[in-house]
Amino acid sequence: MGRDLMRSGPPGGPDTAGSQAGAGPRPAGTPKAVGIVWALLALNTLGSAGAKTIIPLPRSLIQLATMGALGAAFALALVLNLRLRIRASAFVFLLTLLLVPSVISSANLEVGYGALFRCTRLALFVGSLWLLSRWWDGSMTFVRYHIRMYFAVLVLVAAGLVVSPGTAMPEYYGGRLVGALWPLTPPQIGQYAAVIIGLTVLLLLGRRTTGAGAALVIVPSLVLLAMTHTRTATLGLIVGLVPAIGSLVLTSAAARRFFAWTVLCATVAAVVFSSALQAWFLRGQSQENFSNLTGRAKVWDALLAAPRTPGEKALGTGLGDKSFGGLPIDNSWLAVYHEQGLIGVTIVAAILIVLGGVALLRPPSLPRACAIFLISYVAISSYTEAGLGDASPYLLHLALAASLLAAPAAAPLSTAAALRRRIPLWARR
Repeated sequence: MGRDLMRSGPPGGPDTAGSQAGAGPRPAGTPKAVGIVWALLALNTLGSAGAKTIIPLPRSLIQLATMGALGAAFALALVLNLRLRIRASAFVFLLTLLLVPSVISSANLEVGYGALFRCTRLALFVGSLWLLSRWWDGSMTFVRYHIRMYFAVLVLVAAGLVVSPGTAMPEYYGGRLVGALWPLTPPQIGQYAAVIIGLTVLLLLGRRTTGAGAALVIVPSLVLLAMTHTRTATLGLIVGLVPAIGSLVLTSAAARRFFAWTVLCATVAAVVFSSALQAWFLRGQSQENFSNLTGRAKVWDALLAAPRTPGEKALGTGLGDKSFGGLPIDNSWLAVYHEQGLIGVTIVAAILIVLGGVALLRPPSLPRACAIFLISYVAISSYTEAGLGDASPYLLHLALAASLLAAPAAAPLSTAAALRRRIPLWARR
């Protein structure tokens, strides 16, 4: 993936002195095993339902692997943080609050025992984030973990495409790219590709990787993104990068040049390839089908029109599979309303508002730009994708944003300095 991009710190080694923008002193460093915990959390959010694979994998086996990954992540995080040292985090605190309506509504068992199972999964996910918060210091460490994990997933997708092109681009998905070795849907692949493309572009502008290393990630990811025909991921990438790069324009000449060239190339492409871009965007659908968001609007209308008790309006019906009437909801806000009620919607809105507000108050820096990109991407995707109310890649993206917005950890005092603090001023003379 490029040596500079894969390193755990900026060029020249980790910034222990805090001289790099957004980096804080990390005397003890971040253990390498923390990256394993992050990868296990990402593995858990890959899901167990999707496309048909080359070798049929029983769903129970996939669920065992994903849940085993979450259990291993929590256990390893606990081993790494036996003293339970955590950092204050409004993001994780609000996620913890989200557990309350989830557990209360799921305890009614209206959606079966699977609701309590999903509550346990969410609790382990949030608990792992609390344990990892000890190493959230505003550095780029977790960004590199994020890119590595999802690039590895894309490599798996590309391998499936090479081994069996017909399975990887099936007719029942309209010839869109799916996971042939692991059951991944086109929106999932598009999401992973868009996120690591955006983060890698920002690393390149921040001079935290080389052009060759960035190209090794961006070029194949762009090809896979185009093959998925995922409009949400594409829009999220574009819309997310605009404010992120805009936050660097005043302090980075590279960001200004990139922004200017991007605008120029986009304008030329819109004029020259307008018909091709329109055809790609419509994916062969009629204008009517496109206007109701591929049938999503019908499910949304039915969900909103369904009768609900006051308790269901406030707390929801319990954590389910993000579907209504057997059809996917495909909207984070309506999914949260359906499963966790208005209380859940309020908490999720507070998460985005708090993260966005903190990002706006931070001085310009590369970590801030990455956080803005992630928050913007998740906000755009929430309209046509579900996941903000349960353990999902979207919550992991927001957790990464929270780690980037955390205040740098203070360097511990030396023994001499600590002793001087204990000596009264009158005794030092």
